[in-house]
Amino acid sequence: MQISIEQTLVRIEQAWNDGDARAYADLFTPDATYVIFAGSTSEGRNAIRRDHEPVLTKWQKGSKMRIAVKSVRHISDDVAIVLSEGGISKGKTIQLNKVQTFVFHRQSSGDWLCAAFQNTKKNKLLTWFASRGSSKAEPDTRGV
Repeated sequence: MQISIEQTLVRIEQAWNDGDARAYADLFTPDATYVIFAGSTSEGRNAIRRDHEPVLTKWQKGSKMRIAVKSVRHISDDVAIVLSEGGISKGKTIQLNKVQTFVFHRQSSGDWLCAAFQNTKKNKLLTWFASRGSSKAEPDTRGV
């Protein structure tokens, strides 16, 4: 049975929720790139596993993850970009306080694995300012 992008995302959530760094990393390609909101990177599946072991067993032990897909854009038959909002929490409510980009690559088995991941923490103030400047008004072309 082939694993779809949506099923892979559910498995990513489940592996995090189970605190299983190996299962989590197995959903990434062997040469995947993983960038967290603070800017640190993990290059390759083994590094993703190694870097997530202390996260899932110490700092975020018992936390739960939630991913809400905003869009999926196929750029070829075997590559897709997923834009999502996500979050983790040890409480009952999981705020979607991060914007995430996943690049998925379909493997020869037909399964989709993540080849690249970028996680950016939302900044409410900057988001508010950006939304104020995004009016649909015509640009000022005086003096152009």
